[in-house]
Amino acid sequence: MNSAAVSRDFARRLELAVPLVQAPMVGCGGTALASAAIGAGALGSLPGAAMAPAALRDAVAALRAEHAGKPVPVNLNFFCHVPPAADPAREAAWREALRPFYDELGVSPSAIANGPGRLPFDDDVADAVEALRPEVVSFHFGLPPAPLLARVRRSGAQVWSSATTVAEAQWLEAQGVDAVIAQGAEAGGHRGVFLQADASDITTQVGTMALLPQVAAAVRVPVIAAGGIADAAGVAAAMRLGAAAVQLGTAFLLCPEATTSAVHRAALQSQAARHTALTNLFTGRPARGIVNRLMRELGAMSALAPSFPTAVNALAPLRAAAEKAGLGDFSSLWAGQNVSGCKAIPAAQLIAELAAGL
Repeated sequence: MNSAAVSRDFARRLELAVPLVQAPMVGCGGTALASAAIGAGALGSLPGAAMAPAALRDAVAALRAEHAGKPVPVNLNFFCHVPPAADPAREAAWREALRPFYDELGVSPSAIANGPGRLPFDDDVADAVEALRPEVVSFHFGLPPAPLLARVRRSGAQVWSSATTVAEAQWLEAQGVDAVIAQGAEAGGHRGVFLQADASDITTQVGTMALLPQVAAAVRVPVIAAGGIADAAGVAAAMRLGAAAVQLGTAFLLCPEATTSAVHRAALQSQAARHTALTNLFTGRPARGIVNRLMRELGAMSALAPSFPTAVNALAPLRAAAEKAGLGDFSSLWAGQNVSGCKAIPAAQLIAELAAGL
């Protein structure tokens, strides 16, 4: 089957008008953006890693009610991390590294609230998935344990997961996934690295247009391209290189339906957006964002950052204080390397433009 036929079959199975996936994007995605994507014929995604099961149920119910009588293809996305054991010494060292910023902004370390940061995929979430029966359940950082994965399959959902290397794509195929998301190094947000022992080793990460054809040649399941694709020409190029569909995130960040903060929106529309880097400062795992003061002063990658996802806790009061002053100095300004297609236009209009060359 040629690439065009693969893409058509992929879209048909999910009742999509266009082979495009709106990325879930914790902090910037949500029900309004997913609904707009669905209405435009693409796959809408919800950031399940930041949503409690009750919130997921409400969001999916709202999507189905809004589009009643029509296909409502939805992707629920989750993280597959294991919450780390408490490490008081490392946490203390991290807070000490941040102390000059606390002092400058008049923030007390007592304002730091410990919490999970990001929700792992567990039995409670699996209960929601089985009840909701979404069209797709996608994962970041590999796959959940076999018993939980079996529950997802029983829901009838397609199972997808991100791969940042050929080896990860082959491992995912061996576990029976229905599609692989080939995440190039240009992509904004968290890297989906999961096979290598040291997730902070970013030397293994390659660009989308190098990774995509290698993954497409190495696996038999559909491959979804992600990272650095911002316009119709990029979508068409990914299809020619073997993609069955394209997932885009950064391109949607300025859409009115996105929940992108005012500080983040301003950064995306500034010259600063031309300079992104992979950093582990904000969560403890490498993720791509616009370079800001924290990254410049501590270095984008630091051994001081606590294990994912707990690094975010100590930064929360700094972020709040800085954003109150209109500054993104301590905010995770996630963005890919190509912001040229990031426009302040309705998501449906953006999807129509992205699909124009198909």
